[in-house]
Amino acid sequence: MSVTYYVALPFGQSEVGASPGQAQEMPSEHAAVRRAEAMSRNPENVGALAFKRTGTPNLGNFGEATVLKTFGHVPENLDEL
Repeated sequence: MSVTYYVALPFGQSEVGASPGQAQEMPSEHAAVRRAEAMSRNPENVGALAFKRTGTPNLGNFGEATVLKTFGHVPENLDEL
C-alpha cells in the first residue's frame, strides 16, 4: 500500500553554508507548508522547506521527494543533502 509523507525541514547556518536540521513529519501538505514557514521565522534557522514523498514503506520503495514550498535560504542542490 502506497503512503505519502509530508515533511517540514529547517536549515541552519554552518561553516559550509545552509545545513538541514531536524525534519518533522506532518499530517498534510498544508500543515507541512505552514510548519516550514514557521520554522523559517525561527532566528536559529536561515530557511526551511516543505516536501512530500510517496512510497511503500513495507517494501522500502520510495519515489523522489517533491518540494512543495521553500522559505528563506535553502540550498539549491538538495540532491547533495
